[in-house]
Amino acid sequence: MVKRDTGRAGGRAGERAGAASSLRLGVDRGSPVPLYFQLARQLEAAIEQGGLAPGSLLGNEIELAARLGLSRPTVRQAIQSLVDKGLLVRRRGVGTQVVHSKVRRPPELSSLYDDLEAAGRRPATRVLRNTVEPAGAAVAAALGVPEGADVRLVERLRMAHGEPVARLRNHLPPGLLELSTDRLESTGLYRLMREAGITLHSARQCVGARAATAAEGAELTEPAGSPLLTVERTTYDDTGRAVEFGSHVYRASRYSFEFQLLARP
Repeated sequence: MVKRDTGRAGGRAGERAGAASSLRLGVDRGSPVPLYFQLARQLEAAIEQGGLAPGSLLGNEIELAARLGLSRPTVRQAIQSLVDKGLLVRRRGVGTQVVHSKVRRPPELSSLYDDLEAAGRRPATRVLRNTVEPAGAAVAAALGVPEGADVRLVERLRMAHGEPVARLRNHLPPGLLELSTDRLESTGLYRLMREAGITLHSARQCVGARAATAAEGAELTEPAGSPLLTVERTTYDDTGRAVEFGSHVYRASRYSFEFQLLARP
């Protein structure tokens, strides 16, 4: 039995031990899954489920290695994999700390749902609106339809691990495909397009930023005035037809774009 010292020295020792000391961790040495990966998955699950809260210290690598009977390089590799994912951060003089993870999205023609799912981020969707409305000037120009023509409007709140990440607003040309609210809440829009035989070919996209309105802040659990990333995208199929015009806002605290830049020859 380990006795707890409720004095100041015991408090400092508990802080050094870190939040991971209270977790039930273990590895299966008979499994073909690498030991570092087993540990990383358990720590990641603890972060996702709230067992390791944002801001908490993970603890000393040596103590964690001794507790689990692992080598220090194995523990370091597990921790580094979570640092690379943005779930942990190493702070000089502080230690390894749990942080909110940020979605890092490459500039590819993919949907947020697919990107979150591929990253193991458990995407979920709440449909706010799924209706038909007359096209305004900007939507009509983007989709190549007459102003005032009926177009499909879909507004959704996209979550990752139960936390809102983005508010998505999409307009689609009339008669493109059937979009039930149930299907929109179970998968991504681009996946539904592909299932309907639509081949997505290219897109024109503009990324910007602005402050959140009070309504957006309430939906995205951010204070009004918080920075939001904005994205406007017009997507085309392999015939050159515009099949979607999206106008989205993302929480800058949880989302970023990654770009690879090449020097001119």
